[in-house]
Amino acid sequence: MERYIQILNIALEAVFANKFRSMLTALGIIFGVAAVIAMMAIGNGAQQEILDQIKLVGVNNIVILPVIEKSSSANDEEGGKTKTKKYSPGLTLKDAESIKAIIPTVDKVSPEVIYETFIIKDGIRSSATLTGVTPDFFNVFNLNLQKGHIFTDSQLERGNAVCIIGPGIASKFFPREDPIGKFIKCGNLWLKVIGVLENRNIGSTSTEDLGISNSNVNIYAPLQTIFLRYKDRSVITSSSFHSSENFVFFGGGGFASFSSGAGEDESKNYHQIDKIIVQVHETTQLNPTVKLLKEMLLRRHTDVEDFEIKVPELLLKQEQRTKDIFNIVLGAIASISLIVGGIGIMNIMLASVMERIREIGVRKATGATKRDIVFQFLSEATMISITGGLLGIILGIAISRIIMQITDILTIVSPISIVVSFGVSVAVGILFGYMPAKRAAEQDPLESLRHD
Repeated sequence: MERYIQILNIALEAVFANKFRSMLTALGIIFGVAAVIAMMAIGNGAQQEILDQIKLVGVNNIVILPVIEKSSSANDEEGGKTKTKKYSPGLTLKDAESIKAIIPTVDKVSPEVIYETFIIKDGIRSSATLTGVTPDFFNVFNLNLQKGHIFTDSQLERGNAVCIIGPGIASKFFPREDPIGKFIKCGNLWLKVIGVLENRNIGSTSTEDLGISNSNVNIYAPLQTIFLRYKDRSVITSSSFHSSENFVFFGGGGFASFSSGAGEDESKNYHQIDKIIVQVHETTQLNPTVKLLKEMLLRRHTDVEDFEIKVPELLLKQEQRTKDIFNIVLGAIASISLIVGGIGIMNIMLASVMERIREIGVRKATGATKRDIVFQFLSEATMISITGGLLGIILGIAISRIIMQITDILTIVSPISIVVSFGVSVAVGILFGYMPAKRAAEQDPLESLRHD
């Protein structure tokens, strides 16, 4: 044991005697380990964002959105022939009720009506999104209350002027008071605050297409409150033909303002509901339920496909698979740097053997065996690899933090990436250091002593 410790000391002295060369030798390993850690951190961050989005979307949800077509005459010319458009009532509350009552795989149904409006309190005015929902909405998206309570059945049926606000609204308009029981002007009506939602981290990649909305800055009122006190688009009135001063109506694919301007080609939103979220019992029931939903809605809409059905979880899982493949490619490219670093170690160590032939001859002449020579040069290569691996870990963590700060891309450094990259760096050092060590051990002692 003492013999090997002495050999290690000799190897350590050789490494420190050539600090600059040793550092250059370790550069390949340093950057290789850093690249692997940084690439895996980016991949882990992307995967975490996907998982967070799945949590935000809710489990086993299906999103039904209306499709708004450009307004036109009842008859369209197509191929020189006149084509009469069929009438469709659009997405309605009855659609949501029928889905819940008829399709057995459905657990919860959450219809939504969305208006862009403004809120006013104590002279402070801000734009906001007012959403009409049912209590199932909060269960579907796993939204919890910080304080207050959800709409009661009585408030929902009567369309009471009550609302639940996001924490962003609460902090801006009620910074020094409890908002519960207070009133806030939403559009032209005053709503009583009965609840405040818990704060929720919403990623920048969250989109309406996935059924995700920023609950932190939204206001939620009972669905009937919106229909009775604001607007019910299924009811045709004279005001339907005039512009609205307070709202821009959301219609799934985008925002479309109603205007009385003559000759303007505008989108007409005739859908009563802006979004229906359908939650099924099991993930395996998603695809069969989508088929049933499409057939059912086509019958109810007289074969007019003025809606689109999306499955956020499947879209996100497909995106996750794509990112996993991308991450594997990035990891493979980064791993090549480790191999290149190992080749660098081998080249430098081979050059070192040629420079130290006389030293090898002296050691053999004084009783060193082939095993001792192999162990010495292999120890040098391993020390360089270990040092490079440690410096690479520090550099990789630093690069990951810098990427997150500069580009706002989430990066997560996992212990597995550190262990794997460090283990590979040591293995590369041993693997590529063995050939020079073996070559050194095979040197003839007499020839080595004659070497200048």
